[in-house]
Amino acid sequence: MIIQKFSVYNHQIQNVISWINSGEIAIPEIQRPFVWDSTKVRDLIDSLYRGYPIGYFITWQNPSVKLKDGTSSKGKKILIDGQQRITAIMAALLGKEVLDDSYRKRRIVIAFNPLEETFEVSNAAIQKDPRWIPDISKIFSPDFILYKFVDNYCQTNLKEEFELDELKERVHKTLDLLKSILYVPIGIIELNSEIDINEVTEIFIRINSTGAKLSQADFAMSKIAVDEKYGGHILRKAIDYFCHLASKPEFYSQLINLDPEFIKTEYFKKMNWLKDDSEDMYDPSYTDMLRVSFVSKFHRGRLSDLVALLSGRDFETRQYKEEIAEESFQRLSEGIYNFINETNFKKFIMIVKSAGFIEKDLIRSKNALNFAYILYLTLKEKNFHPAIIETLVRKWLVLSIIKSRYSGSSESQMDTDIRRIVSSPTEYIENVIKAELSESYWNIAILQELDTSVSSSPVFSVYLAAQVKMNDKGFLSKDITVADLISLKGDVHHIYPREYLKSLGYNKGFINQIANYVITQTETNIKIGKKSPQQYFAQLIEQCQTKIPILGTISDLDLLKENLKMNCIPIEILDNDMKYEEFLIERRKLMAEKIRKYFQML
Repeated sequence: MIIQKFSVYNHQIQNVISWINSGEIAIPEIQRPFVWDSTKVRDLIDSLYRGYPIGYFITWQNPSVKLKDGTSSKGKKILIDGQQRITAIMAALLGKEVLDDSYRKRRIVIAFNPLEETFEVSNAAIQKDPRWIPDISKIFSPDFILYKFVDNYCQTNLKEEFELDELKERVHKTLDLLKSILYVPIGIIELNSEIDINEVTEIFIRINSTGAKLSQADFAMSKIAVDEKYGGHILRKAIDYFCHLASKPEFYSQLINLDPEFIKTEYFKKMNWLKDDSEDMYDPSYTDMLRVSFVSKFHRGRLSDLVALLSGRDFETRQYKEEIAEESFQRLSEGIYNFINETNFKKFIMIVKSAGFIEKDLIRSKNALNFAYILYLTLKEKNFHPAIIETLVRKWLVLSIIKSRYSGSSESQMDTDIRRIVSSPTEYIENVIKAELSESYWNIAILQELDTSVSSSPVFSVYLAAQVKMNDKGFLSKDITVADLISLKGDVHHIYPREYLKSLGYNKGFINQIANYVITQTETNIKIGKKSPQQYFAQLIEQCQTKIPILGTISDLDLLKENLKMNCIPIEILDNDMKYEEFLIERRKLMAEKIRKYFQML
């Protein structure tokens, strides 16, 4: 027999609004920015007016929780899909303010022309035009008196083609139709509290008409936001505000006025340092922040487990208990405090940069960065020596990037890693390094990974980090380092110039091999132009004899050779015209060796 996992009901809009105002249905996103633009709100109201469907709302019944005194408490319903639509309805019809993406409160004012039965976003011109009702929320106000409004409106807008009584009847009928929006039925899909989070996610994906995917982090944030008993609603604000401040420190002064209650909290005091922070290496999203805080504190990798724990789930008895929910909120709060701690955050960024990753573009895997922070917080809690923590975090970060460890099924990998790291940190990390970065990797696999034209390849990012760590100079630069050039967005130059290789008939994929790339100054790149390597290296040798630099800034043969070594360019290129294919093979070996030495020195 098929088990029914949801129920479907029809309820009038006014009932849904009433339930939200009373707290019977909780909107977890109510404190987060409203992402719809005003025209989309207008279109939604127009659809309701014309009787068009606006899709189902989805609620999820929180499971009933066994209280400490043995009684049971029925959980709230959480609106997990339809948040933007119901917020738009309440904004337009009831005049409720919304938060924009800068966390500023604003009105979305929708105007209505009862003569043409059209809606528009209110503006200065509409407000001056007597044919328009500039703000329809006035129509839905309890103080609104319909017949008086119709009389005034018709006296102002009486036209030759209408008799006054005829016009009144038409406007009255139109406004009655507008007010009846509150009685339009909305389909509500109520998900059973007994189904697990993975099934909730799957159901959401299948029945959501937009095809949008609701993540486990979204569910977790919903659980946090609607909780007031254990401070979840404040915790939710802390997560949102930290993420916003991390990317926009100027938001600080606005936050002071925006939420005076929140600035009294300990969370705000802990994140106060962000107002002077301009570092953008790690600007976390709420998913990143939740993941790091949860995994480091609960030693589990799946955010679905966090959702269950915040609901009070006992994994052994499969019951829901108040004490588990209380403890889970407490532990998550501690995890958030650890995450936003200024010393922790800045020390972690320092470790990342000390590994050569001085720009966020060098780390394309956010989860690699997330787990490196998880590892840092875990080892610190275990009282490891700071020097050991730095070494282990650097090596694990590089390993994670170069092996794409947290791509694909990242939660499963994190779950495995954190459980084993907590059990035996040093031993597990060393064993993984030996297995993943074995002799066969350094001698064979990495050469294959370097045989690519994908400039975003993880192995190329690690190679550049290695150059930064080793304080290498840019190609043909005497003083300017690779680190300087990366920070200043210097050129990625083809050692065998693109146009030169095109003239020999090579295709784009072969021309743009990462083994043909170096970081150099723009001026050097321009002067090399289309010259063949044989031509411009001969010119370099000549300038070392004349001591007059023309290409780059090196005019000493020993410095030139040293520069080629730094940039993993075969020294033989100075003495003979190396075939392009031969050059690529030799350079990949040198790049692989540099990355290996770099990893060993971490």
